[in-house]
Amino acid sequence: MRYLLLFAACITCTHAAPEEKPNIVFILVDDMGWGELGTFHQNQRAAKGQPAMQTPNLDTMAKEGLQLRRHYSSCPVCAPARASLFSGVHQGHAETVRDNSFDIPLENSHTLASVLKQAGYSTALIGKWGLAGGKESGGSPETSSAYPTKRGFDYFFGYLDHIAGHRHYSKDDPHDPRSEHGKNAVWDNDRIVTDDCDKCYSTDLLTARAKKWIIDQKKEQPDKPFFLALTLIAPHAALEIPTMAYPQGKGLKGGLQWLGTPHKLINTAEGKTDSYIYPKYANNKWPESAKRHATMIARIDDAVGDILQLLKDLKIDKNTIVIFTSDNGPHNEGSFRGPAQDPTFFQTYGPFDGIKRDTWEGGMREPTLVRYPGFVKKGISTQPSQFHDWMATFADLAGVPSPARCDGVSLVPVLTGKGKPTPGIIYTEYWQTTKTPNYKDFKENRRNGVRQQEQVIYYSEDGKNNYKGVRLNIADENTPFEIYDIDKDPGERNNLAGTKAGAAMQQWMQNRILQIRRPYDYTHKNRGTFAQRPYDKALVPAAAPQPKQTEQGLQGVQLKTACPWVPDSRSLGKLNTPAQALPAAVDPASTELPAGTVTVYYGYLDIPKDGEYKFYLTLDDVAGSKAYVRMHDFQLIDADFNYIPGKEIDSSSAINTTEANPNKTGLKAVPLKAGKHPIEITVVQGEKAPGHMKLSWEGPGIDKQPISAERFQSVKIKGNPLTAPWRN
Repeated sequence: MRYLLLFAACITCTHAAPEEKPNIVFILVDDMGWGELGTFHQNQRAAKGQPAMQTPNLDTMAKEGLQLRRHYSSCPVCAPARASLFSGVHQGHAETVRDNSFDIPLENSHTLASVLKQAGYSTALIGKWGLAGGKESGGSPETSSAYPTKRGFDYFFGYLDHIAGHRHYSKDDPHDPRSEHGKNAVWDNDRIVTDDCDKCYSTDLLTARAKKWIIDQKKEQPDKPFFLALTLIAPHAALEIPTMAYPQGKGLKGGLQWLGTPHKLINTAEGKTDSYIYPKYANNKWPESAKRHATMIARIDDAVGDILQLLKDLKIDKNTIVIFTSDNGPHNEGSFRGPAQDPTFFQTYGPFDGIKRDTWEGGMREPTLVRYPGFVKKGISTQPSQFHDWMATFADLAGVPSPARCDGVSLVPVLTGKGKPTPGIIYTEYWQTTKTPNYKDFKENRRNGVRQQEQVIYYSEDGKNNYKGVRLNIADENTPFEIYDIDKDPGERNNLAGTKAGAAMQQWMQNRILQIRRPYDYTHKNRGTFAQRPYDKALVPAAAPQPKQTEQGLQGVQLKTACPWVPDSRSLGKLNTPAQALPAAVDPASTELPAGTVTVYYGYLDIPKDGEYKFYLTLDDVAGSKAYVRMHDFQLIDADFNYIPGKEIDSSSAINTTEANPNKTGLKAVPLKAGKHPIEITVVQGEKAPGHMKLSWEGPGIDKQPISAERFQSVKIKGNPLTAPWRN
């Protein structure tokens, strides 16, 4: 953890916030590369006379809003990317969904939907989920512990499991033999409606249903903000195409329309399935796969234009933020029908190396646009950001603090151009046995390169000079990173690891990756475990350099306010209550917590010996009391979402999991090097009575016992007593 010196007395919002809570429409497509947007890459190809796709509606959105040209997925494959997006944590903190753990239940904690629902929003997921649990390639509201309506969504329509989401005609296509339901299940809340989906092309079906939901919200709850996650399954394989041309017009009266009649759910449910190539591509001397892929992108483009026009027709576009992005880089896959996609034909990975499943830029940098008239600054941003930043951003827009568990930072300063952006954590870990494809555009030594254990960490100097560390085929924690100056070298051609500056960054990166993550510690009751890393048992380094002239106890601030969850200390300004510094460094376990307060303690925990430690926390039995503890930037104890006051909770990194094998889940200790480790403890004390917190540990030569007061240390601050070091 690196610290910034800020004034706790000035914990307020220093960036612009909307006057009212905006509607939020988040459009996530599947396997669309950074280079597939016209304004990002395809228009330049067209100008050179190269084969190119056209995205006029997305290009208009880009001109009317902000282009996030360095926005990253949390992982180069769909399930873990979506898990991090919806849970607000990077892959080093994902409790259940890492690597290729498709249809594993998303942990039962805060989600984008649950946070916004608490903030007064109606919430809906229309499209692909793939995080529900239950049986792989199946599941249901009864058997899936993470069904969307159990993770904060009021309404769900779409594909519960990932295999069903590989069929663009759910009724007309043959079902995958792995399907639990014997069909390509499309769910409408708690029932399967596949049998009504005759000739319904996926992009059309989901877009029409999304439009109808927005219209209903405006009609039935005009004063209530809404959050819609529209997660299209195109352009993922198979390379299937629509039945007909996009209906004329857009918005309320034109474009796609939801009819709701069984066997005729939408107005394009007619004609021949998988038959319509867009005329602008039909006569090109392109491979069939290219024409099909270009048509899939054109359909997405039309759908986005349709939704944007609907917002204008309903006169809510100026109070609606629309985000468009993709879950990972472009694919090169075939399927049960038709040819495989060839990313080289349109150079869908842009000017980068890598595709889906690669941690090179082409596998993780996403085509991301944000539109919010009058609020979002038009133009281009190259500020690095990642999926887990959206939780903090949406909480900021909704006027609430983000949960302490959230790894992200608010992008509002980036979106508005007002205020100084907070540098966030850009981090990825992933495992894949396949190889990087042998494309001539890629650096020669990467072609057919072994992937295996992959990892990415970013280093930033005061938000400038952004360097990327990336390593593949990792043997242990000492496997060196390749280091690239992404600002100057986006193609990752000049490895700086051998330079003097690179050597210093190398040590920082190798320390940092241990200080921001927890090892995966979940075993599903039927499917086993995933995501075991060769660096899981490496001891987490203490602070470097070690602080000098420390005093016993932790410093802190306190606010007289309530909060529905443990707030991220960086977003305390959203509580609209002055923060008062504690009068002196204190032992957090011996200090009474006043009723109805939020208290943040910070300093160091002095670890006596190298080894594995377990930690325990108990709050007095006062309703509404909860806590969250970070060491460095990793989760140490989560006593927030599911915590029952009066109960002891431990430092398990699988505390919020469901469908777990209890004998093989949540057992791993925390490996720590001796020395002072930064720690931050945030406690929400229930409103009915004051209380106390008990902190215990066990480790090398230490039987389970309370942490003694002298083990808590802090830096004595001279001058203004409200100056506090906050995590960054």
